[in-house]
Amino acid sequence: MKLSEWVALFATGFLVVVFSVPSSAQMSEKDTPILSAPEEQYLFPVHPGQSNQLAGTMGELRSTHFHGGIDIRTNNQTGIPIFAAQKGYISRVSCSTTGYGNAIYITHPDGNTTVYGHLNKFNGPLNQYVRGEKYKGKVSEINLTFSETQFPVNRGDTIAFSGNTGSSGGAHLHFEIRDQNNDVINPLSMGFKEIKDNLAPTAQKIALKTLDIHSRINGAFGRFEFYLQKSGSKFILPFPIYATGNIGVELLAIDRMDESHFKFGINYIEMHADSERVFSQTIDKVNFEETRGILALFDYRAFKMTGNTFNKMFIDDGNLLPYYGEGENGKICMGDKDLAMKITLRDFQKNESTVNFTLRPEAESKMVMGLAPMTQPYEYEAMDNTLKVSIKPCLTDSLSSIKIFEKGKETALTASYGDLKRNVYLIDLRKSLPDSIVTCSGTIALNFKDRISSGIDYKYYSDKAEVQFSKNSLYDTLFARVIYEYSTDSAELFTISNSTVPLFKPAIVTLKPAKKYTDHKSYSVYRKNDNKYAYVGGRWEQDKILFATTELGTFTIHQDSVPPTITKMSVNSILARFKIRDTLSGIASFEATINGQWLLMTYDYKSGIIFSERLDTKKPLKGDFELKVMDNAGNERIFKQKIL
Repeated sequence: MKLSEWVALFATGFLVVVFSVPSSAQMSEKDTPILSAPEEQYLFPVHPGQSNQLAGTMGELRSTHFHGGIDIRTNNQTGIPIFAAQKGYISRVSCSTTGYGNAIYITHPDGNTTVYGHLNKFNGPLNQYVRGEKYKGKVSEINLTFSETQFPVNRGDTIAFSGNTGSSGGAHLHFEIRDQNNDVINPLSMGFKEIKDNLAPTAQKIALKTLDIHSRINGAFGRFEFYLQKSGSKFILPFPIYATGNIGVELLAIDRMDESHFKFGINYIEMHADSERVFSQTIDKVNFEETRGILALFDYRAFKMTGNTFNKMFIDDGNLLPYYGEGENGKICMGDKDLAMKITLRDFQKNESTVNFTLRPEAESKMVMGLAPMTQPYEYEAMDNTLKVSIKPCLTDSLSSIKIFEKGKETALTASYGDLKRNVYLIDLRKSLPDSIVTCSGTIALNFKDRISSGIDYKYYSDKAEVQFSKNSLYDTLFARVIYEYSTDSAELFTISNSTVPLFKPAIVTLKPAKKYTDHKSYSVYRKNDNKYAYVGGRWEQDKILFATTELGTFTIHQDSVPPTITKMSVNSILARFKIRDTLSGIASFEATINGQWLLMTYDYKSGIIFSERLDTKKPLKGDFELKVMDNAGNERIFKQKIL
């Protein structure tokens, strides 16, 4: 159905609407009329002319990437008609179990390409063509490209129907506009009237972070969060924060839109210290080569520990993203006077809010009141370039020294600050990489192995593990710790730093287990977090196993000898439908046949549903049906049934 089939005619004083009723061949699923708009404008692809809501905006900070478009709500419905935003031709179609699922790419005369993701199915001849290509290749996932003449479209053509395919968290349309450089530009820049946004961003918390060993916040070293209060149109801290040295500011904030309960990202942020702008961030386009660079833009460690996405208002040395003002790194160097801090937040519709707080200078002190009491004899954590060690004071101690051992050399270190409940020691890891620390409460084995700089190729060797980093793997210097030990159930554990260290490009890891694993096929690498196992995979080379990972942490070698489950939902002449599951290594592959002939099956990993799609819908399923499902460990389950 085309836009031209719905014509709005204006008469003097009256609006006359003439409907051209499409035939049943033209109209399918939940097709609805759309309103007219100037041809030079891009058409909103869902219910154009009607008020719509978004579930996501461009540039939002997702866990591993920048969101590259807008998510348009379909009220959790599938089968809503999706319209071509502008004339052009379908240049690409992809069908995948993950990512965008079923997606269409349309190239337009202006050089832009629009992308429509998570579709339920394509419309008309395109759907039949793609299904035929799947049967030719005997594949359920496919990526096809087309010439200008194969599938031309006009603005307003129904190209597909909305769905929940791929890595979608609910039925919606993911919509992108990419320019000739394959940069994603903000679709809202097209001036779509369907989206109403009169609400300013909301700030929830700020976090202040010490940036070197001599910096302090309220007398202490570390990262500290503060809830903000709303005061009129501002968000404030009603009390000053005492600060020493170099300080970084982080912000937890969201944007909202009219009549929507969803939370959105904020594209424009500025920070002033007194009247000087010290930081600005503008995300108006996203390059796919940079998308994982998001891990440098927000506090990855805080995200892994709490799930909150704090936007850094300062630029780390390893952050090369192009979204910042020139010459503004955001790092605050405290002097001898109060700093009036102001953060301005602005969404794409220029709705604006501010955050105001005061940083007050304070001299560094050895005695700090109000430190949290210790629950263990000692605690330690590496924060950027600094190792922070907290010791529960012994009865005779008052800011006493501890012994640092590095390659057999002993050094005494006095406490940086403390009180009667806790002594805190700070070690600059760029100058010292200790093997162990001896305290009055016991010995701390640190297992630091080396300093690994970003921007270089590096390979670490030991008798238990090898780790290879490319020059693009690390955002910043890694103070690598490698630990080998056994768990309570006698499993080998290989700890490589921790999961709060972000990687831009994968590291290649080789584990050298001490135990013998005779059945290599059923043993794979898993990431272990508490009692949960996440499949990683790996390739055995004699008695070593190799794998690539974009997340460090604790790994183990685990066996999966249990095949997947197949639960029949419906098997008849029209449709074969099942739910398949694998509890450990996950589904690797599936294949169905009818009388020995390959049968297309479509799989939704989120629900575990798998169902058949016949090449010829007029030809019933009849005869010997068989479904094979294999997991990543090579375990196989087979279902057979004769369809009468």
